[in-house]
Amino acid sequence: MESEKSKVFCNGKNDDEEEDDKMEQFFALIRNFREARDRRKDEIERRQREEATEKEENKVKARRLNNNNEQPTWVPCFEWADFTEETEFRRSPVIFPSPDNSKDDNRKQQQQRDDDGLDLKLTL
Repeated sequence: MESEKSKVFCNGKNDDEEEDDKMEQFFALIRNFREARDRRKDEIERRQREEATEKEENKVKARRLNNNNEQPTWVPCFEWADFTEETEFRRSPVIFPSPDNSKDDNRKQQQQRDDDGLDLKLTL
């Protein structure tokens, strides 16, 4: 039994050293992870700032272009001759049929009958 205790005691010092090494590795790993995260975060923020400045520059350029071209490029100008000349059509104009006035005619006839007196004709 004593040999087992002495082995544990001797291994105890080595275990402490190994445990310390493992803890140092663990904390170094965490430190490296945080540094990588911070670098990535800074990179993303830098890109966003660059994109924002590019957008602002594009807006300024667009405003400059719009300010230079405030007046329209073509202004319509009509002369009296434009309205007096005969217009020539490529094909004959579409002629729409006259509306059906037969209903109106029937109504007029019926009003005339009513005005004249009683209608004694029996119809089915």
